[in-house]
Order: sequence, then C-alpha cells, then structure tokens
Amino acid sequence: MAAILEFGPFRLDADAGILFGGAEPTPLGQRAVLLLALLVRRAGAPVSKDELIEAAWPNQTVEDSNLTVQIAAVRRMLADISGEAHWIETLPRRGYRYIGPSVRMLDHASAASEAQRLTLPEKPSVAVLPFSNLSSDAAQDYFADGMVDDIVTGLSRIKWLFVIARNSTFAYKGRVVDVKQVGRELGVRYVLEGSVRKTGTTVRITGQLIDASTGVHLWAERYDRRSDDIFALQDDIAMSVVGAIAPSLRRAELNRVRRKRPDSLDAYDLALRAQPDVDSGMPEQVTQALVLLERSIALEPDYALAHGNAAMCHHCLFLRAGLQETNRTASIRHARSAIAHGQDDAVALTLAGFSIGMDGHDRAAAFTALDAALAISPSSALTYILGSVMLGWGGDADRAIEWSEKGMRLSPFDSWAFAAFDAQALGHFHRGRYEAACHAAYRAVQANPRHSITHVQLAAALARLGRLQEAKAAAARVLELHPTFRYGRQFAGVNCDPALASSLGDALRIAGLPE
Repeated sequence: MAAILEFGPFRLDADAGILFGGAEPTPLGQRAVLLLALLVRRAGAPVSKDELIEAAWPNQTVEDSNLTVQIAAVRRMLADISGEAHWIETLPRRGYRYIGPSVRMLDHASAASEAQRLTLPEKPSVAVLPFSNLSSDAAQDYFADGMVDDIVTGLSRIKWLFVIARNSTFAYKGRVVDVKQVGRELGVRYVLEGSVRKTGTTVRITGQLIDASTGVHLWAERYDRRSDDIFALQDDIAMSVVGAIAPSLRRAELNRVRRKRPDSLDAYDLALRAQPDVDSGMPEQVTQALVLLERSIALEPDYALAHGNAAMCHHCLFLRAGLQETNRTASIRHARSAIAHGQDDAVALTLAGFSIGMDGHDRAAAFTALDAALAISPSSALTYILGSVMLGWGGDADRAIEWSEKGMRLSPFDSWAFAAFDAQALGHFHRGRYEAACHAAYRAVQANPRHSITHVQLAAALARLGRLQEAKAAAARVLELHPTFRYGRQFAGVNCDPALASSLGDALRIAGLPE
C-alpha cells in the first residue's frame, strides 16, 4: 500500500494523485502532484530535471518549460495555503530541491486514524480487533479472521449495542496498538482483543474485553475446543462480551447472538478464503473468488452468505466487464437464493438486496431486504453503505447522503468507503452542490483509486465547476481503467434516475467521456 507523505499543513497521497491542505483536497493537477511527491520523498537532496520529467512525463520528450510551469504551480499552491514561500529551491542548471518542513510517511490506515477523533455514542459501543494468529502456519490467518467476523456479526445482532464494522478494525491488523488510542480513533468504549492457536483438530482461543477509557480489563477467558465445535465457541465468546458490557441484560437478548451456521465447515472455509477477493470489487479478483464460492455452494447449496457474495461478484463483472446479460442474470439468481436461505443473516440479505436493486432494477424489493438486514443487525455499516449507493443512483439525494454518513460512522475505515463517498458525490451533484460533490469524489478516489466509477463522479463535478482541464484528466483516467466505458450504457445498467442521468450525462460529455 502506498504511503501518504505529511509535511507542514499538507498531506500528499501520490497513489490517488491528490494533495490535501489540512482536510481539504487541493486542485493541484496530476503531473504537479507527481513532481511534488518525488521532491518530498527526496527531501533535502537535489533532484535533476531529467528525473523530474521522467516522473511526470514517463517515456516522453518534453521541453524544460513544461517542468518550469508545473513547478511554479506547485510553489503557488503551497504558498497560497501555508502563507510561506520557501518550499522548493531552484538549483541552476541542475534541478530542484525540497527545503520545507520535515516529512513523515504514513500508511493510509494510520493517516485516516490520526485524522479521526469521534465522540462516544450514547449506547454501549465495542470494536473487535483482529485476533493474533499464534499457529505456526501463516495460512491460518484466514481462520483467525473468520473468528473475528463471526463475533462481530453476533454482536451486531444486539439492537442496543453499537458495533464497529470489521473493515475498520482490520485496519489495525499486524500493528501494535494502544487500546486507549483505538477507543479514541474508533469512538468506542470497549475493545475486544484476542488470539487463536489452531493445531490439528484442536483450537485454543483467548479473549479479553477492555474498557478503552480506563484501560481496565473487564473480562478475560481462554477456550480449548475441537475445531469441529468452532461455531459454538464463537457464540460463547460473543455472549460473554455482551454479558461483560451489560450484566443485567435479559437472557432473551443474549440469545439474539446465536444464528444459524452452515452445516459444512469446508464450505465455510471456502467462503472465508474468497472474501478478500469479493471485497476488492476488481473483475480479476472476483473471478478468482467465484471459483471458491461455487465450490462452497456445491458443498452447501443453502449457504446464504456464499450466494450473497457470488451475487456481488457477478454484479462487479456485469458493470465492469462488459455489461453481459449472463452476469446480470447470475447476480439476480444468487441474490434470490441468499434471501431464501438467509433470513437470519444481515450480510447475506444486504448483498442480495444490493444485487436485486442494482442489477434487477427492483429497488422496492432491494430495500425490503435491507430493512430486514437492519432489523437483524442495526450496526451493519455495509447495509447503510450499499443502500446509499442505490439511493444515490435512484435520485434520492438526501437519503443517499444520510445513509452514507451512517455507514461511515459505524465503520470509519471501511474498505467500501469509496462507495460511501461515491454516493455522497451523487447526492450533492443531484442537488447542484458541485463543490461538495467534488470534495466527496476526491475522497472516493483516494479510498479506491483503481475503481473507475470514482473518477466518473470526479470528472462530472469538475466539469460543472468549469475546471475543464482537470475534468478531462479525470475522464482520461476513467477510460484508462475501463476502456469500454460508455456513460449511457452504464446509466441504463444501474437504472439511473432520468433527471440525474440527464444532468450527469451533460457533465460527462463536457469532460470528454463517450456516451
């Protein structure tokens, strides 16, 4: 994962091509960002003109004047925002050198967490950190991750409990963390951490619940079980956490943690292994995931979550790999199976609802599934995020923004953040708030720079703001990532609201995208 460069009041995300001044993205162009990134990475050292030109214009022959113009734009932007003029030194006949404040390198998760300080919600709140894999086999990471997934799912079924989604807590995977800091960054009172050691047919799981505001340990337990009893073990841990947070809770509420499990552990393992590729939203990776999911479904035909994930894979292939009817049909078929077999599974209902709404164009049925998911799991960030996307394309701008913000509050570092910001961009664009749409689109690009739809929203917003050079650059990036993109076909594919399609299409035409 590329690093974010922090210097003075600036943060530079070269992977996304954005320079931030404080929390706000600047309009600095892509070439200027590449030049600045190279200078900042080599802070204090001379960088030759040839190196800079190769960074911004790879394998091209350009005049030195092009470099001079871009460096001037960088200096102007840095000076305008900071009030300081001395950032980049000219070295006559040699090149340039960064001479500004010291530079820090942050990964994306660290940068997001440092910027995030959330107030505690009124009801009890908990985050489940990734469990450490103490097994000698590193391939068993998926097993430890699956343990956390099921504990989060179980806790999320408790209506009175605010649960941070696993996509945010997994930003801490592999890091040594301070529990108090985690509590501040995620806005939770309680943190559950633990470890898994799997050897042969046995598994040992340890867990401890900590009050993040004081560092006091509220509960700790060790479980030694045969691995064929793993589902009962997960329920035990989830219920123990609930009991530690609210000892007076009625037994009926504790029973809400329990949910139906797939009968075949092999099917469960296969679905776990497929999950990272499903979440990527990239055609090549979801194609790999489908191989595992089809094996899982063959072993357990009624496995709702496997059907829901298969529906999402075919949805991705439909929209991003040629709008083939076979993918649309498969998406809807798997979604219907997920609903039929997943009435107690909020995630399966959410994925199924999204596919039926986006690919089947039946938004009423889609939100029936999403409402059922929220009745089961009120803390389901994924439900709010995917719902916000459907609301955005459906032209319900205000609810799209509201649902998106709810989803991001429940999961501040979610891997689906790009979709949430994309929904916000659609909502603001539809309401004529083009500056806000541009800001949301920049955040979507930063969250997932490889996803073409984020650049589509950015191109449209920039075009409406009259920033045509930047809009055309964003449009070029769309076609680079998705060469067959045609906005008319895309709008038809997602059943875009007619008024939104007209306005968005006009802006994309100005940006240079084909209809």
